[in-house]
Amino acid sequence: MMAQYASILFSMILVNNFVLVKFLGICPFLGVSKKIDSATGMGAAVTLVMVIAIAVTWPIQQLLESWGLEYLQTIAFILVIATLVQLLEMAIKKFIPPLYEALGVYLPLITTNCAVLGVCILTIDEGYTYPQALVAGLGAGLGFLLAMVIFSGVRRRVEEAEPPEAFRGMPITLIAAAITAMSFMGFSGVVEHLFGA
Repeated sequence: MMAQYASILFSMILVNNFVLVKFLGICPFLGVSKKIDSATGMGAAVTLVMVIAIAVTWPIQQLLESWGLEYLQTIAFILVIATLVQLLEMAIKKFIPPLYEALGVYLPLITTNCAVLGVCILTIDEGYTYPQALVAGLGAGLGFLLAMVIFSGVRRRVEEAEPPEAFRGMPITLIAAAITAMSFMGFSGVVEHLFGA
């Protein structure tokens, strides 16, 4: 039982990373990864929203299915995610003003972050139980956080290297993101081998 949860968790962090493998949530990934503090803050905020969103949307999906209203899934999930992000934004503004200023426009963009909606829908499509869905959400959030922190370090090093003029700015950032994403391909098969899933 624990091996199954560990397999789901590490699979979502490493093998099925939403940013580097599924390419969901690229906007905050590229926009907030310049500084380690803001990257960590954004990753933690997205992780929190993902876990709470799954905790709320999974039972809502069961309710929609029992009423035969599955087609309202996306609308219901977006409403839940938007509400959660608004609450989180108010809490960060009140309790952590420097993080609120650092995240700027990217904090409300969590509402439209397709990684949050994607993990909610994925847990339903995969047929996860409620505890499995929560573990998957935690893993997806931690994977997002890991990608943000790693890419923040990579991006800082790349900018210090003074690339040729044609590669400065977004071109070198995208190349660095592609190389970082390719490095995560090395984890394919590792989780299945370790946990026998």
